[in-house]
Amino acid sequence: MNQMTASDPLPRYYKTIFVSDVHLGTRGCKAEMLLDFLKYNESDTLYLVGDIVDGWRLKKHWHWPQPHNDVVQKLLRKARKGTRVIFVPGNHDEFARDYCDADFGEVELRREVIHEGADGRRYLVIHGDEFDGVVLYARWLAVLGDWAYVTVLELNHWFNLARRRLGLPYWSVSQYLKHKVKNAVQYITKFEESMADLARKRGVDGVICGHIHHAEIRQLGDIVYCNDGDWVESCTAMVEHEDGRMEIIDWTKVRDVSMLEAYRGGSGPIGDEADPEEPASKEMTNVMAGTLGSVSESSAATTSGKNERTPESSLSA
Repeated sequence: MNQMTASDPLPRYYKTIFVSDVHLGTRGCKAEMLLDFLKYNESDTLYLVGDIVDGWRLKKHWHWPQPHNDVVQKLLRKARKGTRVIFVPGNHDEFARDYCDADFGEVELRREVIHEGADGRRYLVIHGDEFDGVVLYARWLAVLGDWAYVTVLELNHWFNLARRRLGLPYWSVSQYLKHKVKNAVQYITKFEESMADLARKRGVDGVICGHIHHAEIRQLGDIVYCNDGDWVESCTAMVEHEDGRMEIIDWTKVRDVSMLEAYRGGSGPIGDEADPEEPASKEMTNVMAGTLGSVSESSAATTSGKNERTPESSLSA
């Protein structure tokens, strides 16, 4: 799989972009890096493949800094400017599943989607938690695992701050555990096989998912398994080229930024000029509140109906 480099021209255009596991509302979310990615990458269609907002964490601890708000604004702006945005909720933003098969403004909410690639291949697009035995049969264990995962990410943060002060490079504790612990490796393999089996049963050529924070494109027999990664442990997305080729993009490598810098965040998007964002209007606040399930259904319905806006001028968004 060819990785893009920092010398590649920006901005870029693709037929389709797939993003998942952003986990807005958590300290581990690399919102600034995602904003930078969204600024320099355009597509006809943008799939949000679940866990965009982390409702599990927000219920326990409210963490919503301005960059997280800016990500929501950026996604809605892309939809208003003509990008087809399809949101397939995951287990951490499962509150949105109550609204599937409806539209939230210009954003389409779907439980799952069949995506037809430019090369004629048909892919099932689904978050993947439905085929995770822990989430499906032992939710309490999934919640416990989520707590442990967040704890590891916090330890990872402080561990790497110490390494940085000692002049040592970034080293991911969570990625090491995921790839070296036998049970974790078996879990990833079993998940991939389950998703491939689902694709066969649905009669499609491949599956595109998220959930396990492990970007991958591989052939499993007659099925193409694709996982677009995450914006917590890595800064990865998947893109479809005009000829139908799928590729994993590691945005830290494209922008030549270490994961430690991405974890520490910053004052705004990376680059010479920050993309001009609209101020957080009352309408936008209502949209966010509706998305998070913090308002009544009637209020959310009113918010989703406010879409009569003058088309924006072209921006390098």
